[in-house]
Order: sequence, then C-alpha cells, then structure tokens
Amino acid sequence: MMSPEKNVDHESLSASSGEHVGHATVKRESGFLGALRNFEAKMDAKFGIESDAITRKLPEDKGHVPWTHQLSMFFLWASGTMNTSCFATGFLGWEFGLTLRQSIVIIIFASILGGAPTGFAATFGAPTGLRQISVSRYAFGWWPNKVIAALNTIVQIGWAAVACITGGLALTAVADGKISLIVGIVILAVIATLISFVGLKAILVYERYAWFIFFIIFIIFFAETGKYADNSPTPTVHGTDLSGSVLSLIAIVYGSSASWQTMASDYYVHYPVNVNRWKVFLMTTFGIAIPTSIGMMAGAVVSSGLNNRPDWKDTYESDGLGFLIQTMLYPRGFAKLILTLLVLSGINVNVISIYSAAISCQQFSRPFARVPRFIWVLFCFAAILGLAIGGREQLSVYLQNFLSLLGYWSTQYFIILFSEHVIFRKMNFDNYDLDAWNDPSRLPLGIAAGVAFAIGIAAWIMGMVETWYVGPLGKLIGAFGGDIANEFTFVITGLIYIPARFLEKKIVGR
Repeated sequence: MMSPEKNVDHESLSASSGEHVGHATVKRESGFLGALRNFEAKMDAKFGIESDAITRKLPEDKGHVPWTHQLSMFFLWASGTMNTSCFATGFLGWEFGLTLRQSIVIIIFASILGGAPTGFAATFGAPTGLRQISVSRYAFGWWPNKVIAALNTIVQIGWAAVACITGGLALTAVADGKISLIVGIVILAVIATLISFVGLKAILVYERYAWFIFFIIFIIFFAETGKYADNSPTPTVHGTDLSGSVLSLIAIVYGSSASWQTMASDYYVHYPVNVNRWKVFLMTTFGIAIPTSIGMMAGAVVSSGLNNRPDWKDTYESDGLGFLIQTMLYPRGFAKLILTLLVLSGINVNVISIYSAAISCQQFSRPFARVPRFIWVLFCFAAILGLAIGGREQLSVYLQNFLSLLGYWSTQYFIILFSEHVIFRKMNFDNYDLDAWNDPSRLPLGIAAGVAFAIGIAAWIMGMVETWYVGPLGKLIGAFGGDIANEFTFVITGLIYIPARFLEKKIVGR
C-alpha cells in the first residue's frame, strides 16, 4: 500500500508521465509551472541541483558518509560565521562603552549560548531526513509553522544582506572607491546565488574548505593590530548603564548564533540515521561558537585600538570598515590582498542563507512547493539586493537591530521545539510519525505553539532595546536600556507552551 507521505507528494508535485535522462527519471508536468519543473528535473538529472529538496530523505536512500565529510558539521558553520559580518559585530562592545576584556568575555559566552540551540536543532536532520522547517511541524503544526517558514526566510535574507554590505565595503576599499558599494553588493549576491542554485552538494564542498582562508586572515588581524589594543580596565559606562550595555551586547551576539537553528537540519538530512547525535550537537555548537568568537574578538581588538589610533578612528567613521582594514594592515599591497579575500567571506554566508531561504519559501504552502527551488533562489536574490542596498549606509545600526531581533524569536523557536522533543516525544524519534511530515491531518494542530509564540512576542517586545523602540522592561535598565527580551520570552513561552500542549494532546489526541 502506498504511504500517505507519497500520496501527498504526488498530489503537490504531480507528474503525468516521465522520460529517462541518464539514470534518472524526469517527471513531465503540464502548464507553465510544469515546464519550469520539467526544466529543473532535467538539470537535477544532469547536475544534481535538487529538484525535490524539501522531500523527506528516507533511511534506505542515504549512503555512507566518510569521516572526512562528517567534518563538514564543523567546517560548514566555520565558513559561514568567520566573516566580515562577525568582525563588524565585534565593534559593538566598543560602541557600547565596554572594555576589551568585557567584550571578549561576552562574545565567548554568548556565542556558545547561541550555538547550543542550533546544535540541538541540527540533531533532528539525520534521524528524520527532514529539513528544519519540516521538523518544526511536529511542534508548531501545519498552519502556525507557515509563520516560522516566513520568519526563517526573512532571517536568512537579512543575514545575506548584512554579508553583502560588509563584503561590498571590502570590495569598494580594494578598488580605492572606484567601485561603488552598490556594485560590490550586486557582485557578492550574484556569485552566492549561482552556488546556491546548484544545491547542497556544491555548498558542502565549497564550505568545507573556505573557512581556512578566513581563519588565517583573522590571525593576521590579531598579529598586526594587537599592539594597539586598548587594555584599559575601566569602561566608559558605569552602574546600571554598564548592566544595560552588557545585556544588549549579549542579546546581539547570542542572536547571531542562535538564528542558525531554523536552518540547521537542512545540512544533515543526507547523514545516516544512526550518526552519533552528541557528535552532531558538539560539532555544530562549537562549529558556530569558536569561529564566531574569533571573528568578533578580532573586531573587538581592532575597535579598542581606535582609542590609541585616531587616524584609524577617523577612517572608520568617515570611510567605513573596508578602508579601515586597508589602513590598519601593512604593506598596502598585502592589505588589498586581504580585502580581496575578505570579499569571499560574504559569499560564504550568502550561499547557505539563500539555499535555506529558498527551501523555506517552498514550505509556505503546497502551491508554493510546486514552484521550482531555483525560482525561489532568484526571488531571494532580488530581496537581498533590495535590503542590502537600502541599508548600506547604516551598517552599525543595522547590526544592532537586526541581530537582536533574530535572537528574540529564535529563543521562542528553541523552547517550543525543545519542550516538544524532551517532554512530549520523550527524546525518542520513534514517537514521531515521520510519514506524516506533509499531512496536516496527522500533525499537531499547533494551537499550543501558536498561542505560546504569540504571547512570547508580546514578552520580547516588553524587554527589547532597539534604536527605534525600547520596551518598558528594557527601559528600566540604565539610561539607554538593557535588552532582556530573550530572557523574558524564554520564561513566558515555556510557561505557556508546556501546559497548553498537555491540554492540546488531551483534547485533540495529537
């Protein structure tokens, strides 16, 4: 008897006939969307571009993954996080009035704290064979999960936009201002889109090796700028203002790491079901935390050096990050080489962000699932360009606001997914009806998750600190506010979801 999963798949991605191309069967569909899907299927048969990326990967369809390729659990995230965006984020501690030592401690602590939820989410990929947004249907249900898919798309597009801006700044500096920032943004977005178009295989190969270049670059940053670092033990803020600055920086750094969790399992579906989950958790958590810390600490060291090098400070404030890097490295030709390589770091982030954003778009609804993945890749490309070009002049403000917002809803996502798995599924994947991943009648209704998520939003609005809004609770901490949105929404979301889910299961039975 045909499984319900396959019934649903054929309904949403129907095929009336087929033709063979090489060793694969290309499904034939009618109409405009059918023509696009037929084209995508042919490209998949020839080049492996993943025409059915959101479909569950069954255990029998997975092959052996050698240990050398399993290192991608670490290197994928190292390549995606060790970039100019993290370097720029490292400047925020200095801008908040914190000392170098305080900034470094917060960066390390908050990176691990944010990496852990992503490591947890990653453990779902191999045993379920499902992408992260499909996994969350087992907690959020069919309809509320569409909100998660939309938010994840926004998150990944936003991350890619930040990467385009920082990479574009580097490219502009390399060209001594002869290439505009807009042109730099377009170049980065185009290259990343082409790699994302090919699919998971190309991404894993690229990201497995790209990290090493940027690790060397940040070591050079430490070596050439460390002697100018300001090691003064006295911050420029005190009392409750100091507490507010610490809380706000924690929220930003935590958000930059935690936001990867809504795409984590996307890159693990090809691993065997019996892969060690502790290995997955630890390699993902520290694959995010360690490289993020390296990049941000480099930014913290350089920004503290602005206190001792007025010429650096003037360059940073007048010309931007790219020209600062060119000024602080010696000799000039070497600085231009470093800047050229740093441009590639923006591509690293964009590649995985565009890939996962396109997959999320396909999970808005069944009609959206019929739109080929490469069309969604192009849609995300256009959105990234618009966002990056629009926010290119206010990078620091962009980082402060955007990264904090990422953490808020990622905290809600984690506590709901964690509670569902630990309390209601008893940490056992046998308690998941994996054939039901695409069948609304067999998934939870998602009432508990929807209510908890909605009230949790109200909670983080009360505790948030942004340039455009400071919540009533955040406003109580210091003159500029202290961001406690993550802590508050963590408690409120958990307190509501757990009893509501017990009630939902008792009444509905699923």
